[in-house]
Amino acid sequence: MSNAFKAGDKVKWESSQGTVHGTVKKKLTAHTKIKGHEVAASKDNPEYLVASDKTGAEAAHKPGSLKKG
Repeated sequence: MSNAFKAGDKVKWESSQGTVHGTVKKKLTAHTKIKGHEVAASKDNPEYLVASDKTGAEAAHKPGSLKKG
């Protein structure tokens, strides 16, 4: 099941600290690095750059780990 998100969408995801709410910054469709971490995104397997509403921290997430919210 593939979820489609766009920049500005409000999303939530689960972390070790519980549910985190944030905002989609952009869709990643190419290999990139975020804070030293490799993100193996591609057109066939995109990931989303999201920013936490609480801390502003950015991270890449696979579509299946995000929910609208």
